[in-house]
Amino acid sequence: MKNSKGVKKLTINIIFGTVFLAAVAMFALAGNNFTSPAHPPKNNVSVLGERQIIEIMAKGGYVPKNSVAKADMPTVIKFNTQGTFDCSSSVRIPALGLSKNLPPDGATELEVPPQKAGTTLNGLCVMGMYKFSIDFK
Repeated sequence: MKNSKGVKKLTINIIFGTVFLAAVAMFALAGNNFTSPAHPPKNNVSVLGERQIIEIMAKGGYVPKNSVAKADMPTVIKFNTQGTFDCSSSVRIPALGLSKNLPPDGATELEVPPQKAGTTLNGLCVMGMYKFSIDFK
C-alpha cells in the first residue's frame, strides 16, 4: 500500500512539473512579439515625405542592432516598446547628446538632424549593456 501511494505522489509531481514547465515556455514565447536578434526585420528604414523613419524595437536589447539609412536627410528614430521594463527602456545616443526614457509600451520618436555620408551613430542603454548603430550612406 505504501508503494502505491509513493507512485501516485511521484506521478502527480511529474504531471504538475510538466504542466508548470509548459506554462513557463508558453509564457516566454507569447511575451516576446518582437523579431528576434537572429531574425531582424528586413527593412526597418522607410521614407515618408521628406524624412526617413528608422524603427528599432527595444526590449532586452535593440532590434535590429545595425541599420543603414540615407545620409543628408532629416531622420526620426522610432523606438517601439512592448512590455519593456529592462535597461533598454532608457536609450542614449551620446554623439547627439540625446537621452530618453521610453515607456513600457508604445512608440517614441527621436528627431535626428541630417547626418553626413559615412557617419555612424551609436546608441546604447543607460547601463551600456545593449547597443545599436545606424550607418548613414
